[in-house]
Amino acid sequence: MITPAVWFPTVRTGTGTDVFTRTLADNLNARGVRAEITWLPHRAEYCPWSVRHPQAPDWSNIVHANTWLNWRLLPKDMPLVVTVHHTVHRPELRKQKGILRALYHQFWIAPNERRMLRLANQATTVSEFAADATRKDLVDHPIRVIYNGIDTDRFFPKPKDEGNEPFRLLYVGSWISRKGVDLLQPIMRKLGPGFELLYTGPQEGRVKGNTRDIGHLANEEQVVQALQDADVLLFPSRSEGFGLVIVEAMASGLPVVTSEIAPITEIIRNGVDGFLCPVNDTDEFARAIRRLKEDSQQYKQIRKSGRKRALDRFSVDTMTKQYVELYSNMLASAQNEEVRLAPLA
Repeated sequence: MITPAVWFPTVRTGTGTDVFTRTLADNLNARGVRAEITWLPHRAEYCPWSVRHPQAPDWSNIVHANTWLNWRLLPKDMPLVVTVHHTVHRPELRKQKGILRALYHQFWIAPNERRMLRLANQATTVSEFAADATRKDLVDHPIRVIYNGIDTDRFFPKPKDEGNEPFRLLYVGSWISRKGVDLLQPIMRKLGPGFELLYTGPQEGRVKGNTRDIGHLANEEQVVQALQDADVLLFPSRSEGFGLVIVEAMASGLPVVTSEIAPITEIIRNGVDGFLCPVNDTDEFARAIRRLKEDSQQYKQIRKSGRKRALDRFSVDTMTKQYVELYSNMLASAQNEEVRLAPLA
């Protein structure tokens, strides 16, 4: 049997897709499966002819790419795995994007994603919801769901002192409407004294009142520290492909108050691992947060349950094992059945 050797040509975006790629590559190497990332500048996404065509390492036998990577940057005649991380083409999201972003997604990203999915020997998504949306909005194509995984040894709970004042909420994410950042101010206003919002920046002054911009979290260690120092993750997103920071918070013993949307409903059980609130319902968000502050027993139980669910379903070991199996099966098929490769003509 041929051992997988995986090359990741990847556009650096500063988002969770970067985290996914680094995490998977690192853990493949730790398992003895050689893997390497070639980072491309962000302009490669929208102006691919402005960057030099990346060259696959001689030792590699599988290409694994994000569906937003421009198809022109792929090597010829190598087995291809593509992963769908975002579900941005649903009609209900158009009003949240603005006209320029909507046109960019419709006329540049969507055609590229369709091309990548058709070229791929295997497509994966990070949630059942993303798989369904991809089949509906892009290509009705066989897709395997492999949930994102995190290092549950690195993301772990830190003991909490009861009765902390103020009760610290944390928002981690991009500063865009799709993430519900415009809801942070109204939620804090409803909560009033005794609560503080920590948020990632640089967005100083975007949220008034009892808030603190903690700046850009430059690495995983800073993310771990921010999660361990907070009391609740506040994440009022309107649309997600998965929701990696939610799993990171759960593994860190941090209760999550978030929106009742797919695929977050695949991660959190309402009232068990966190609270799921109706989208845009700032009153319900405030009630859930206040309940966690006032009910110490429920707070402790949710910390414990969230940690266990992250260990059981969303560990990096589980994710890596599933990808190794997928790569190995692809190479076995290539040996036995002359699997279709990815022609670029």
